[in-house]
Amino acid sequence: MLFAYGSGSPDPAPAAAYIASRLDRLQILLAHRPNVSYPTFAAKTFATLDQISEGRLTVHFITGGNDHEQGREGDALTKDERYARTREYIRIVKKIWTAHEPFDHEGEHYRFHDFVSDVFPVQQPRPNVSFGGSSPAAYAAGGAEADIYCLWGEPLAKCAEQIEAVKAAAKAAGRTDVPRIQVAFRPIIAPTEELAWEKAHRTVGAIKARKEKGEPVTKRHNGHTQPQNTGSQRLIAIAEAGERYDRALWTPTAAATGGAGNSNALVGTPETVAQALLDYYDIGVDILSARGYDLLGDAIDFGRYVIPIVREEVAKRDAERAAREAQNLAAVHG
Repeated sequence: MLFAYGSGSPDPAPAAAYIASRLDRLQILLAHRPNVSYPTFAAKTFATLDQISEGRLTVHFITGGNDHEQGREGDALTKDERYARTREYIRIVKKIWTAHEPFDHEGEHYRFHDFVSDVFPVQQPRPNVSFGGSSPAAYAAGGAEADIYCLWGEPLAKCAEQIEAVKAAAKAAGRTDVPRIQVAFRPIIAPTEELAWEKAHRTVGAIKARKEKGEPVTKRHNGHTQPQNTGSQRLIAIAEAGERYDRALWTPTAAATGGAGNSNALVGTPETVAQALLDYYDIGVDILSARGYDLLGDAIDFGRYVIPIVREEVAKRDAERAAREAQNLAAVHG
């Protein structure tokens, strides 16, 4: 579960700690913007939360794609400067999580001396680092430092291109491994295809009605101005090029929100949406992220009717892959 960050939103870290102390299995994805605290302080906060949750924390670092939103909390760096800062910040946090001897740091954005933390994560060697972005600067930073690279749902071909860009950035950074890929969607499901599409059109109608009343459809931007971040610009361009892609991807929700965040839908029955998600698994997506436009109701339906199908089919694919690899190995040593 993502604990999101916004300039005026409740602080996600204590909220995550509260939930972690009351639930035993929920995995926590904590969003964090490097501009809001020094990395020495943040690393201790994260380690403390990993202790409270008994090793269930992943930290999602947000570089920030909107100058106005960043400026609300005093961040005046340019986009590329922000990505350079995030890359340095992540490196520092990783070292603090694992270093048991004091160390100095002299970097472009941070300088400190003789620091060592007294609190360390439960997870060894450290919690996972999650990261997102769709620009060359994002690929470079995330490809170098992320354990998990997050993308918004795009057509399969474009998603595959982004996966290759992330892999290339990881290789350019000297890594021998690559980040796991996470892709996010807004599924719209119903018992029949007809009902699902009726629900989809009602959803877009509700978004447009809010905009007509002057109500914001997102806290990031209200859809009246061209977004600055590359990810949103990509979503708008995809929507302008067509409404439907592949098995179930539908773009009018992204168009209606002005490309705001995770906004492309997968529309259909649970079986159709599950198969669409599996299409992404087949091109190399490791983690499938979903939230509905009806947050609670869609979460319940998705958990009951979609996740079980996806889990079963992924298990089959993994078993078949393992069998093929065993056969190939046997043939080599035959």
